[in-house]
Amino acid sequence: MNKEELESGALQNEKEKQQLEEEEQVVNPWEVSAKEGGKIDYDKLIEKFGCQRLNQSLIDRVEHLTSRRAHVFLRRGVFFAHRDFNDILDAYERGEKFYLYTGRGPSSEALHLGHLIPFMFTQYLQEAFKVPLVIQLTDDEKFLWKNLTVEESRRLARENAKDIIACGFDIRRTFIFSDFDYVGGAFYRNMIEISKRVTCNQIVGIFGFVGEDHIGKYSFPPVQAAPSFPSSFPHLFSGKDNLRCLIPCAIDQDPYFRMTRDVAPRIGHHKPALIESLFFPALQGETGKMSASDPNSAIYVTDSEKDIKNKINRYAFSGGQDSIEKHRQLGANLEVDIPIKYLGFFLEDDAELEHIKKEYGAGRMLTGEVKQRLIEVLTKLVERHRRARAAVTDEMVDAFMAVRPLPNMFN
Repeated sequence: MNKEELESGALQNEKEKQQLEEEEQVVNPWEVSAKEGGKIDYDKLIEKFGCQRLNQSLIDRVEHLTSRRAHVFLRRGVFFAHRDFNDILDAYERGEKFYLYTGRGPSSEALHLGHLIPFMFTQYLQEAFKVPLVIQLTDDEKFLWKNLTVEESRRLARENAKDIIACGFDIRRTFIFSDFDYVGGAFYRNMIEISKRVTCNQIVGIFGFVGEDHIGKYSFPPVQAAPSFPSSFPHLFSGKDNLRCLIPCAIDQDPYFRMTRDVAPRIGHHKPALIESLFFPALQGETGKMSASDPNSAIYVTDSEKDIKNKINRYAFSGGQDSIEKHRQLGANLEVDIPIKYLGFFLEDDAELEHIKKEYGAGRMLTGEVKQRLIEVLTKLVERHRRARAAVTDEMVDAFMAVRPLPNMFN
């Protein structure tokens, strides 16, 4: 075999290896899946996307700069990766403010717990750093991707806004907007600046679109990119075009902002920084994101105490053994146990969580006991959210979505 044949064979092997890796897990804004129901490999995602692990020194800096304990999602690695978060902290330490940007694609009446995670974390960031926030409701995206009318997409956006407001955002520092209502003017000008600098080949490479996809899908990414730039919001940030942006999101949204970060310096803006979360696992196991088509795969903020109890007891995948005797002997497999993973997200007390993991892992605590504690934690969380949402009126939604200055946004 000559040199050319060897090189050709090596190239083919590399392509096959790359194809195999791509088949093993798919992570993009519309699909999250691992090969044959396996777990998402986050190390591979970090390598593929080119982001960085969030290390303890950054968490320590957050605590130092905010003079408060880091959020449980930081302490336990729920938000685990970032892009230029260190630059945001450097700027903040120099006395420079930043703004937050996150969003929601409104495709359902109610949110599940996985949907709440970026908003719970963003509310903490807003409160800790005392910075403004823009929240994009991509009702146009859901019209393009889902079987929804424009009217239904807009209605769901307002319904979802109520759940978002219930997370405790400060109206003095928060602007929520619907794409159908807000896009135009300076926002549209930034969209066009972005669009001119991204080729179809790049869009296909980043998002995997194909020739059969309608052009609405190709034209949407600049809509999600534009809020990364302060000049898209002249009523908020007039004269502050140098303001940095931090985007808390799940890691499946990273493709949008890889594109955005490539364009940003070419149109005179800072690259947006990102802080990215793991996926919240389905009740049936850690195989990716929950399915909206299967109501038993998730706990919704509209679930009753009875619903929560039933779902946890019947569907939450257990790492416990199949008999009490065997469980006492071998203990639980914490790596696959969904109740333990959910407690890792929502049980505030670090000492209690470690105690449960130690006792359950050693077989001294049974699956039923762990599930019962989780039911208590989630029932309390959902009830608290339900009460807060019930207090959100249509007038409050209008106020959060009003195009208005926020004079106290940095105080």
